Parts: sequence; C-alpha cells; structure tokens
Amino acid sequence: MVDARGLSCPMPVMMTQKAMKSKEDYYEVLVDNKTPCENVTRYAQSQGYNVEVEEKGGDYLLKISK
Repeated sequence: MVDARGLSCPMPVMMTQKAMKSKEDYYEVLVDNKTPCENVTRYAQSQGYNVEVEEKGGDYLLKISK
C-alpha cells in the first residue's frame, strides 16, 4: 500500500515506481486528488498493469494489477 495523500506530483508517481521495483502482481495506491490519480494510472498502464479506481470519501484508491 502506497499512501501518497497530501503529496503533489511527481511524488505519488515516484513512490509508485519505487514500490513497483519489487515486481509484485498487485499494488494499492491512495491519493487525494484527481491529478496524481491520472498520473499514477498512466504510469502503471505504461508498465503493463491494469488499474481500477475507487473513490473513498474524497480519496482515490488505485488497485493496480497484472
């Protein structure tokens, strides 16, 4: 679980990149606004992952899977 709430880009993407170095099949990333949600989604998809976005009380939970 990557909690990137309160951080502006590019930090959420950089934190996701760092987590994805472990080559797992599933990650969760929590952000608190639309811009990092879109940027992390774009990055994960460029790496061959599927992304589901779930809104949770003003936050966005990105479920990233192979």
